[in-house]
Amino acid sequence: MNEVTIKVLGMSCGGCVKNVTGVLQALPGVEQVQVSLEGASAAVRYDPAQVSVEALRAAVEEAGFDAPA
Repeated sequence: MNEVTIKVLGMSCGGCVKNVTGVLQALPGVEQVQVSLEGASAAVRYDPAQVSVEALRAAVEEAGFDAPA
């Protein structure tokens, strides 16, 4: 398992945190997600054989938030 912290911009409330957590947890290969509203980030433990960092960022962006590299 690998771990990555992704910047997540545009979150303003607990609902945003739940939304980002949900879209990331729904991806195959994602084992654990911890989203921080204060830190504007998502720490993700994932299996790189099943999902890429680019796919994690894309899921966040599809949910309506910015995930800059």
